[in-house]
Amino acid sequence: MVAGLALLTVGLAGRGVFGQSDSASFTPAAPARTAQSNARALSRQREALEKLGAPSEDPQILFGDLHVHTTISFDAFMLNLPMMGGEGAHTPADACDFARHCAGLDFYSLNDHASNIAPADWRRSIDSIRQCNALAGDEAAPDMVAFLGWEWTQMGLIPAEHYGHKNVVLAHTDDAQIPTRPIAASAGGVAAHPPSVWARGALALQAGGRMHDLARRWTDLSGLSICGDGDARTLPDDCREIAQTPADLFRKLDEWGHDSIVIPHGTTWGVYTPPGSSWKHQLEGGNHDPKRQTLIEVYSGHGESEAYRDFRAVEMGENEELLCPEASADYLPLCRRAGEIIRERCLNEGESSDECDLRASEAERYAVEAGTSPQATVPGANGRDWLDAGQCRDCRQPAFKYRPMGSAQYIAAVGDFGSLTRDPGSDPHASPTEKPKRFRMGFIASSDIHTSRAGSGYKEMRFMTDAAQRKVDPPDGIVGAFLRGPEDPPAARARTIEKAREKLSGLQLFETERTQSFLYTGGLVAVHSAGRDRESIWEALKKKRVYGTSGGRILLHFDLITEDQRHPMGSEIEISSSPRFEVRAVGSFEQMPGCPDETVGALGPEELERLCRGECHHPSEMRRPISRIEVVRIRPQSHSGEAMENLIDDPWLSFDCPADPAGCIADFEDGEFAAAGRDAVYYARVFENPKPTVNGATLRCLASDDSACVETDPCERGEECLAPDEPRAWSSPIYVDYAR
Repeated sequence: MVAGLALLTVGLAGRGVFGQSDSASFTPAAPARTAQSNARALSRQREALEKLGAPSEDPQILFGDLHVHTTISFDAFMLNLPMMGGEGAHTPADACDFARHCAGLDFYSLNDHASNIAPADWRRSIDSIRQCNALAGDEAAPDMVAFLGWEWTQMGLIPAEHYGHKNVVLAHTDDAQIPTRPIAASAGGVAAHPPSVWARGALALQAGGRMHDLARRWTDLSGLSICGDGDARTLPDDCREIAQTPADLFRKLDEWGHDSIVIPHGTTWGVYTPPGSSWKHQLEGGNHDPKRQTLIEVYSGHGESEAYRDFRAVEMGENEELLCPEASADYLPLCRRAGEIIRERCLNEGESSDECDLRASEAERYAVEAGTSPQATVPGANGRDWLDAGQCRDCRQPAFKYRPMGSAQYIAAVGDFGSLTRDPGSDPHASPTEKPKRFRMGFIASSDIHTSRAGSGYKEMRFMTDAAQRKVDPPDGIVGAFLRGPEDPPAARARTIEKAREKLSGLQLFETERTQSFLYTGGLVAVHSAGRDRESIWEALKKKRVYGTSGGRILLHFDLITEDQRHPMGSEIEISSSPRFEVRAVGSFEQMPGCPDETVGALGPEELERLCRGECHHPSEMRRPISRIEVVRIRPQSHSGEAMENLIDDPWLSFDCPADPAGCIADFEDGEFAAAGRDAVYYARVFENPKPTVNGATLRCLASDDSACVETDPCERGEECLAPDEPRAWSSPIYVDYAR
């Protein structure tokens, strides 16, 4: 009888009976901000812009975050386990309270991974968003607007099957305008394929606490059935709906018929993007919907995805075989570094130079064939062994293992000529009816935070990043085994990725050590909005009257000026004369330590410490000067195969600004536009003076006279890792077509 009771207890624990879902606590705790505080912020903003000559009828600028994860997302759940140095559950209610009071945002959205959202989680997330909005006061002028959404998280093993991550944000929150279930890209991976019930139960009973919640999470996710085919509106309520491609996603969103925006992000992040991937194929086969996919995230807490570079992680040979590129001053391919590590080890063992050269060549080939995990082909290599291989050396706060053909600049320049009746070849004066398919997205930034801390970039503190966990040794047990994996001693010969997968497990197949140096405090999306209400914010998002910042609340206007009107950022216009532009920018406020009295009173001391860690958005009266304004010009491809490096002028123009807190103005025109006779894309980038920034120096390379990096000092968990970097903002582009 005792044995039977013990088995029953283990079985119940393994099914999560003693745990709870992180979505269960969905009631935000704090009231709205006062109307007076929002009115004061608007007054200060208008005063600053009027000093620069901004028309009084200009829309107000509101700041938000459209990329926020709670621990409903399985990766967030695992990273925030106390045994990993995390803080435990971070709920949808936390996102509301943090956005409203810690960050002082005007709007935000929830974007948990759709493959990790169980039906009950979805319903509770909806309730949480509604509760958050119910606290916001007057619907015509709420203190904050909360949007509902999810992340469509796709990862292909080869470039042709890779589309990446996209956030879906919904316009409304009433039942008639919300899909019954979020749409995922996959069945959920490790989250949906847990250890056995008995193993989960034993772990939960041994460790207790959050391990009971983990058992419940695994049970909820692994028990979901796949919806199957058919119209999205006719499928069962409690199943996992899957769209394997963007075309499938757009089709399903059309079947629902609800107003939504789809925002790609992490487009250059090489952790999940196969080498050789290009965004060009997303123009084909219905994989781009210009009505829904109108914005792109150029910066987040996972780095920048703005700049195009001509380096490649792999190259294609004459017979379409994959090759390892040569190293350059700006880029060291991971495959080259794999060969260097093996050669060094081989020589240290006393082997001949010829033998070691052969082993190095073999290591390069294995690394090229390993896709997103080349580091796994070199046994026992640690983060310092890899130096800065795979990274963009001259980018500001770049995404990890940078993929240039996913950058916002590449995406704005590339065209699909396959649907044309004729390829215009090198003729830039092709008929307007012969225009290729192109992307025309507005630029935003957000946080991509995994601790519900919406708008986390207001102060440079490491707990505001996804690298915030304390440095701890992986624990014993199932979770520890998954994170730690078996011992992998160094060897002087590389192995294939297939052999590596036989040997390694869990996170050993991903590069986690150096990733810590490429996680930042996150950005903001700004909208030029006619009002504070939901409809006004949504209209600004849809019209691409938006820009992104690296975290500070920089005020930015970028306009194309014609005789009769101003055309704001995000506009599309057709002209034949030289376009004339104006940029107006005002720096963000210097931050004071601590939190405003209103926030202290709204949250109380315990919540203030738990959520905000005692540090909030707390603007002073002093604005930071704008140091310079840069303008980027892109001339999109006029025929297939036109080289990208000849199309992107970055920067095309640069204007130094006076050290004046009142801001900076730059005006200019493109005198080459009419003579070139081709379409062009323009956007502005503005910079503040440098300030200490988390991971501002990424891997902290030490260089010699003849090498870009001979040693690194990767950021360790528990360090602040501050180094100077320039806060900045990116306007949405203005798309100028040549009127033929």
